[in-house]
Amino acid sequence: MGIISKVIGGPAAVGALGEAAKGVAEIFVPSATRRMELSAEAQMAALRQLGEEYQHPALSWFDRMINGLNRMPRPLLAFGTLGLFVYAMVDPEAFAHRMIGLNAVPEPLWWLLGAIVAFYFGARETWYFRNRGVVSPYAAGGTAAEENAALQDWRAAG
Repeated sequence: MGIISKVIGGPAAVGALGEAAKGVAEIFVPSATRRMELSAEAQMAALRQLGEEYQHPALSWFDRMINGLNRMPRPLLAFGTLGLFVYAMVDPEAFAHRMIGLNAVPEPLWWLLGAIVAFYFGARETWYFRNRGVVSPYAAGGTAAEENAALQDWRAAG
């Protein structure tokens, strides 16, 4: 390093040369870190805008009614299925006639029904997945550095 520092001109010049080389390298290969930072900033700006949009929802009677209707399909499907079992035990002959009628439904209509049910439950699962609580070591009140004894020893020695 002694010869390099004499040729280049000292530690400050070596640092400046390193920064210049970094700048030239970023012209040919963009910084992945900077790209991720910009992407995160854009995503956070979009989330902030979306959050502001729903910050104070004014729920009218129509909004409350639609929210109530949105909560109906799952219980209706569950209780309806249980009701079919009860119906089959109470009146097996009428149940058999109804099932013969279901057998006459064309296959594309069954595919459409399956797609609707799958998208409904998939959207609900996605909503719950996105809005679940995040477990963080910082949520307990302390920082990760306070919990890491080896890191504390290393900092104390340095």
